[in-house]
Amino acid sequence: MPASWMGRERKRMAKAKEFTVTIEDKPGALGKCFRALAERGVNILAFQSFVEERESLVRFLANDPAAAKAVLGGLKMIFEETDVAVIKLPHRAGELARATSRLGEGQINIDYSYCGLEPGSTLGMLVFGVDNLTKASALLDALAAEKV
Repeated sequence: MPASWMGRERKRMAKAKEFTVTIEDKPGALGKCFRALAERGVNILAFQSFVEERESLVRFLANDPAAAKAVLGGLKMIFEETDVAVIKLPHRAGELARATSRLGEGQINIDYSYCGLEPGSTLGMLVFGVDNLTKASALLDALAAEKV
């Protein structure tokens, strides 16, 4: 997995590049998009999908954002790239509460969230679309460094 998927090599990853893709709300459309990404070797690390106004909106993190962008562009798909706050935490009771509470204590509003798995480990990866990415990233970096 290229280290560039996080933008730079780090022990923790408080920021990542997220893709939001608009897909037709019809059977097979999501599969076509993910199949094209897989054929280029792009691994989806976390995603969420929902229907809004007869279109499917998909948010995802990819292990190789440059390849993901090339695939989506090649398919002529409508998409955006956004920076999101991300934290890797053990998969156990209370970790989601710790992360969301820490953001709230920092007066950071969570617009949306979803999760995935850290590649090659048992760590859960929590993704947060927030109103203050810089502050959220600093708080989540500090949280990930804590010994519990």
